[in-house]
Amino acid sequence: MPWVVLLASAVLEAVWATALGASEGFSRPLPTAVFAVALVASMAGLGYAARSIPIGTAYAVWTGVGAALTVGYAMATGTEELSPLRVLFLACIVSAVIGLKLVPARARGETPTRTTEPASDTD
Repeated sequence: MPWVVLLASAVLEAVWATALGASEGFSRPLPTAVFAVALVASMAGLGYAARSIPIGTAYAVWTGVGAALTVGYAMATGTEELSPLRVLFLACIVSAVIGLKLVPARARGETPTRTTEPASDTD
């Protein structure tokens, strides 16, 4: 469940970042309200997820997914230029986020253990 909340929070990060741009310096009420609500909900979700996911990983996933979605949306709407290199680098961000999810993390306070035992003469 923490990973689902983290990903939802990353989507909300893209929402508040996009609304921030649309607010024109907080001069437009509706985008400003969307920004504020999405920001609070996004931060709350990140905080919840960070109780179970190490903060470094949670923050990297949150910012990576949020940034990729923000730029992807801007390219899809024509606000930013769509180019093969931009798509490649966004794919790299997404790949790195997937890699962070796939790499096993040690529990907090757990010390590393040996993965193999030395061979004994009695085997």
